[in-house]
Amino acid sequence: MEIKNSVALVSGANRGLGRAFAQRLLDRGARKVYATARRPETVDLPGVEILRLDITDPASVRAAAEATPDVSLLVNNAGIQTGSDLVTGSLDAVRHELETNVLGHLGMIREYAPTLATNGGGAIVNVLSAMSWFGVKGANAYHLTKAAAWAMTNGVRLELAEQGTLVTAVHLGLADTDMSAGWPVDKLAPSELADAVLDGVEAASAEVLADQWSRDVKRRLPLTPEEFNAAMDRALAALTAA
Repeated sequence: MEIKNSVALVSGANRGLGRAFAQRLLDRGARKVYATARRPETVDLPGVEILRLDITDPASVRAAAEATPDVSLLVNNAGIQTGSDLVTGSLDAVRHELETNVLGHLGMIREYAPTLATNGGGAIVNVLSAMSWFGVKGANAYHLTKAAAWAMTNGVRLELAEQGTLVTAVHLGLADTDMSAGWPVDKLAPSELADAVLDGVEAASAEVLADQWSRDVKRRLPLTPEEFNAAMDRALAALTAA
């Protein structure tokens, strides 16, 4: 699909990657961009149509879908990271991440799939992470949710192929957002990430590996768990030492 003249909805568009997606969609000629957030008053981007949306609330998702029947591109960007581990962390925090990062995105897809079919098929972008493929102590709940979201994306892609809907999985390392503020390392600019993803949508790509970090991690997947973990330990040590 072409970005120009498309009608897009971006979740979590009040800051970070979501705001960058909304801005670059406008810059590239989208006819309309719905910028959504749980607190719509925090969206400050001129030229968008602002909409309240809480992806963990089915009634909110349904209301948004009913209010936006012209959407042809859905960008599932909203997400959280609680900094929780799986064994010793709060189980409520793990559930909260799952509700947001997996079931929230799936709920959006279920509501918008008929809309996309009516509008010619369109496309869905699921913003995942290189952490779909590796864990880190202190963030293993996030790893769990991104791995599950990757599997969900792969399944949804198969189910929506017949209606002509492109489903694009996006993997990246660190982007320069609030979530990564504590990491003093080189980070991907949100606008660069948005452009790479929108280029991928226009090229009908099922997957976008947005940076070298995500490409390197995926390349290691055929290794044994012991080899993979050792390689990731070395990579993370080099990243933090740089």
